[in-house]
Amino acid sequence: MSKAPHTSPINRLLDIMARLRDPKAGCEWDLAQDFASIAPYTIEEAYEVADAINRNDIADLRDELGDLLLQVVFHARMAEEAGYFAFADVANAINEKMETRHPHIFANAGGTMDEARWENLKANERAAKGVTSALDGVALALPALMRAQKLQKRAARTGFDWPDPSGSEAKIAEEMEELKVATSDQEKFEEAGDLLFAVVNFVRAHGISAEDALRAANAKFERRFRAMEDLADGAFPSLSLDAQEELWQQVKSAE
Repeated sequence: MSKAPHTSPINRLLDIMARLRDPKAGCEWDLAQDFASIAPYTIEEAYEVADAINRNDIADLRDELGDLLLQVVFHARMAEEAGYFAFADVANAINEKMETRHPHIFANAGGTMDEARWENLKANERAAKGVTSALDGVALALPALMRAQKLQKRAARTGFDWPDPSGSEAKIAEEMEELKVATSDQEKFEEAGDLLFAVVNFVRAHGISAEDALRAANAKFERRFRAMEDLADGAFPSLSLDAQEELWQQVKSAE
């Protein structure tokens, strides 16, 4: 498919997606998709953008942002075919939202944008949509740790929160004990969830993103474990736990 003269990159992408979704001459795979089937790819591409940023790979970031943009175009095309909205409507909606959320920039309202002002603007948007709960709008598809922290933060704005970290710290001890004495699989499952939720609350009380902290811990564990495997030269699984622990401390000290 040749590029038409003077076609903007975004219009070219919109044309490509329209061609792929053409009922007669389009791609079978693209035509078979719907919002639900594409959603996992959208989430995956967002994570790949974050991964490129974490790796400071700017060339890969450019490519991953393109993949993420394709997801937006894909959803918008399917919506346009169904008569819901088009890509231009998506762009216009975010334009309006950003200008509304920055009155000190676009409406000469003065002042600066602090967290309280930002959250107040978002609360007004939710109220305009007719929401009835402080928890409305926390997406179900968010990673569990991130969603737990957002739910807790929303609840805290209503005053439902411990005044200091000691409350959530005590809750962790309570949930650990309840998990210990749980008997049925279902009870253990529920208590494990309560324990993780309490840990997120404790982390939140210290101003830390639980999702980011665990992601960093995962990366650290993977890095150290691979280093242990390299030191063991293929013999790591056959080592005793004490020998493995010695390698762990060696790798840890080297960092």
